Amino acid sequence: MLFLGVLGALVFRGIFIAAGAALIENFSWVLYVFAAFLIYTGWRMFRSRNEHVHPEKSRILKVFRRFVPMTDAYHGQKFLVRKAGLVVATPLLAVLVLVEITDIIFAVDSIPAIFAVTSEPFLVFTANAFAILGLRAMYFLLADLIHRFVYLKIGLSFVLIWVGIKMLLLDVLYIPTTISLAVVASIITVSIVASLRATRGQGRREVQAESAGAFRIATDEELAAVEPVFGRRSPVPAGTGNGRSGG
Repeated sequence: MLFLGVLGALVFRGIFIAAGAALIENFSWVLYVFAAFLIYTGWRMFRSRNEHVHPEKSRILKVFRRFVPMTDAYHGQKFLVRKAGLVVATPLLAVLVLVEITDIIFAVDSIPAIFAVTSEPFLVFTANAFAILGLRAMYFLLADLIHRFVYLKIGLSFVLIWVGIKMLLLDVLYIPTTISLAVVASIITVSIVASLRATRGQGRREVQAESAGAFRIATDEELAAVEPVFGRRSPVPAGTGNGRSGG
């Protein structure tokens, strides 16, 4: 899932970067549209700083379930299975779609933001690629500390607003890249330090998963009742499935 998520993110980022570079090349005024969007996004992020995302309540998931036949249980690592002669999706495919669409939503503001630093498509794509490839390692490094970064979302909202303002002033006041990056680094540093001071004494803790998710894990009987979409059915080893709710 992580591999496909990263691969899809790289593909979609490449498409958006190419489209953004073409727009900027032919319509320079589009930078002002990007700037206004970044300021608006930063303001929205600041207003919703205390809200939390619940993937099981996502509109994307609701739309997917409405138009795509899907089982209510995970079937190992399969995205599609054949059940009673009908090809149906598993919740794992819904998770992949949710991950990819979420990345597209993030790309809408992150790509205009990096165009404020450089308009060279190769540098923009390379920076995005390295950022995406480093996310998995950074998650495992910071996952058990993320509960302490209580002001990080506020800091990120100010970063977006700052970058949007810099883009708006592009033809009026030139702000050197070093100064712009120094402002971004200062905002992030202040938000992290303030968060750690406000949550001093809480320490590290493991990420707590919910006891019951939106979908369950298929039982041995359910695994035996479905057929693979491609190739022959592989025998199900005894004890690989379980009847617990989870996932």
